[in-house]
Formats: sequence, structure tokens, C-alpha cells
Amino acid sequence: MNNVNCRINPVPENQRTDTRLYQVFFAWFAANANVLTFGAGSVGPAAFGLGMKESFLTIIVTDLIACIFPSMFTVFGPKLGTRAMVQSRFSWGYYGAVLPSIFNVLSMQGYLIINCIIGGQTLASVSSHLNAATGIVITGLISLAVTFCGYQTLHWYEMLSWVPNVITFVIMLGVGGKTLVSVPTSAAVPATAASIITFGSALAVTILAWCPIVPDYGIFHDAKGSSMRIFIYAYLGFFFASVPVHLIGAAFTAAAAYVPAWGAGLNSATNVGGLVAAVLQPIGGFGKFLLVLLALTTPSASAPTMYTVCTSFMTIAPVFARVPRFVFAIVSTAILIPVGIVGATRFYATFTQVLSFIGYWIAPFLGIVLTEHFLFRCASWKAYSPIEAWNDPRHPNLARGYAAIFTFGSSIGLIVVCMSQVWWTGPVARAGTGDIAMIVSFVYSVVVFSITRALERKRWREV
Repeated sequence: MNNVNCRINPVPENQRTDTRLYQVFFAWFAANANVLTFGAGSVGPAAFGLGMKESFLTIIVTDLIACIFPSMFTVFGPKLGTRAMVQSRFSWGYYGAVLPSIFNVLSMQGYLIINCIIGGQTLASVSSHLNAATGIVITGLISLAVTFCGYQTLHWYEMLSWVPNVITFVIMLGVGGKTLVSVPTSAAVPATAASIITFGSALAVTILAWCPIVPDYGIFHDAKGSSMRIFIYAYLGFFFASVPVHLIGAAFTAAAAYVPAWGAGLNSATNVGGLVAAVLQPIGGFGKFLLVLLALTTPSASAPTMYTVCTSFMTIAPVFARVPRFVFAIVSTAILIPVGIVGATRFYATFTQVLSFIGYWIAPFLGIVLTEHFLFRCASWKAYSPIEAWNDPRHPNLARGYAAIFTFGSSIGLIVVCMSQVWWTGPVARAGTGDIAMIVSFVYSVVVFSITRALERKRWREV
């Protein structure tokens, strides 16, 4: 195989021998047990005006369902040894897969930005001598350093980085627990169905966004390991990190409306790190120490994301595969730092807009890839053989891509009429449904791709 593609080549089965499948749990538990997930939970009260009760119910239902999807995608890594954007060629086609690769680079870059904003705000809350801009630079550079260390170091980092975060969240509950139980559980203004659905969609994206990432971190794990075992490890990692931290973020943010010190820390719903600092303020210097640890572990989410930005870039075109991975990492960092500094001034607007962009493209992507796997490949890993077909546009076991492109392109109309943004609200969303674009486009993509892919396979007589 041409060594130009050596960085994104599927890993042969005889090299997928790491039997430590438990690492799957720790990798995705650590990637979600952090201040970014805390910030995602805070979106309900801060951006949509929900109270604790409404936020809690939305979080539990959303996370129960959403965690299924990245857990399914996790299994692709050990079983096929392919990175997500390489595997997508089996449903999107060699040339068609360029589209999700581009969108993945853009959306992961956006995810990096909001992660570094929260990390920077948290670090800036430690001392008056620091500001969010300085904090963003520091967290961005740490993420770059961890990414430089490579695949194995990333796994070891994820095995340990969750510890200080969990300790911090437990101490926050100990310090602020009495206050939480003393404030109203419902918002002063009753929640609407639209605000609950829109919050649920935004929350789901923070989990679904991992789907194009998770296969990349299992490509050296045991190819003969149980698919169900891998799925369960991944699901438990996502669920037991996301649900508690989302709930904690929603609780403290909702309570900030009734606690002046916490409200001042949140600073008109623009500073998640300031809220955490305000809650920990009663324990003085130890609280500041915890803030530093919380900020310096934000790469648990941003380093895997940056790593995938690099490999996704390489799948866009062969010319990018010639570029060393560290170049993409440096360029990514150079972009995220200045954009993050600007975006920090209107955090929740930046957060929700980035999440919406990810959700609008990832829902059809998931529908297409999963329909291909379960309907047309019958969930059989042998149906992807020979895996070497990934780099041959004309191989009969590789999709031509017409069905996927048509499905994705035609779903855009549905997304437009069902979306709800500050700059555009579609007629369906205006009718009171909230932003249901992601849900509708996923269902539509499953149905339409099932039909068009069957026609495509018949026309080109694929194996």
C-alpha cells in the first residue's frame, strides 16, 4: 500500500491485539467527566430558561438514548481497524465521503473552540492576574501537546484525567448542596415544549458529536473481542459521565438565578468557569487548586478531538495524507485560540451555534452509516471484506456514493424548515415544535437511503 496513506490505512487484524477493552470505558468516561459537559448541562437554564426539574428530566431521557449511538460506533474501531471517515467510504463512496470528512473537520474545530473557551474561563477564575484569553491560550497549547504525544499517550491520559474532575464535582455538591435544595426547582416562567425539545437536541449533539471520533481510538484493540462487551463499556463510560455532570451543571446554573454570588460568577450567562469558582469560593485556596486541575484536564475532550481533526483532514484528498499530522494540529491550534478569545465574549451563543451546525449534518450522517451497516451489511463485519477496498473508488464492495449524496442533499430542505436559530427559524419550528431538524433529518435519511441505496446496489451489482 502506498505509504502516503500509512497514517489512515486500516490496521490489519494481526495488529489489533490489545485485550484491555476496559480502556474503552475510561477513555469515554474521562472525555465526558469534565467542565465541558458541565457547561453543556448549564445550557438548559442559561440559554432556554429551564428550571432544575425540567432540565433534569430532559437530561436523563436525552442521555439514555443519545449514548447508544457513539457506543455503537465505538465497536467499528476494533472490528474493522478503520478510522471513522475511512469507514464511511463503505456507505458514502470514495468521493462522497469527502463531504462528511470536511464537515467533521469543521465541526470538531468548533468543538475544540468551545472546549478551550470553558477551560480558559475556568483557569482565569483562579486569579485576577489571569483572563479568559490567557486561559484559552494555555488550554489550547496543552491540548496540542497531548495530541503530539500520540495514540498510546492519549489512552493513558484518559485513564487518569477524570480523577480530579470527579473529585471537584463531588466537593461542589458538598459545598453547595444545601443551597441547591433550598431554591425553587422550576423556573419563574413555565417551560415550553419548544424550549425543552431544543435543549434536548442541543444536549444530544454533545454526545452524538463523538460518533465520528470514537472508532479512531479502538483501532488497536482486540479484533476478536466481544462486540457487546465493547458496546457496554462504551455506553457505561458515556452514560455515567454525561448524566451526573449534565445534572450538576444544570442544577448550579438554575440555582444561580437565586444566589447572588453564583449569579455574579456566571456573569450574565457568559462564564461557566466563573460559576464553578463562585461555588468553590468558600473553601478558599483549595477551591482554586481544584479549579486549576479542572481547567488543565480539559484536554481530556479536546485532545481526542484535535487528533481526529488531523486524520479527517487526511481523508479529504490524497494530497493531505502527505502532510505530517503535527502540521494540522498546529494549524488547528492557531485557529482555535483567536476564535475562542472572540467567542468567549458571547459563550452560550457560540456554544449553541456550534452544536446546531454539528447536529444538522451529523444526523443524516448517522442515518446513512447505520442503515448501511445494519440493513445492507446485515451487521456483519465480514461484509466489509476486503477492507482494502477503502482506497479503491471502483471496488465492487465500496458504495458509489450517489445514494448517500442524494439523501444528504435532499435532507437539507427538511433541516431548513425544522431548524430554530437566532438568524433563522423555519415554519415548522415557528409552529411551536422547537428545533426538531436533527430528529426529522435522521428519520428521513434512514428511509430515503434505504430506498436509494438498494437501487444503487442493484444498478452496480455490488458484492
